[in-house]
Amino acid sequence: MELLKVMVMRFRRKRRTKFKSITFKLSSRQMRSLKNYCQAYHTTPIKVIKRAIYPYIELYADNPPEKVPIANQLELFEDSL
Repeated sequence: MELLKVMVMRFRRKRRTKFKSITFKLSSRQMRSLKNYCQAYHTTPIKVIKRAIYPYIELYADNPPEKVPIANQLELFEDSL
């Protein structure tokens, strides 16, 4: 007789997501513009802001971006033969 081994998977609790808060100021004109945009497109200011910064908060989470060289940087020791 062969015995069958049954593997029982234990229930793993889901980790709580840690949130950080960011605050910034808008001028009254900027806030009025944001409210008018949100009212026209039936959305909220938070959703508009999150959609605008999505590439910066999601795409660079795991690896930092490569350093971009400055255009007017002087190259003294360039290998030129």
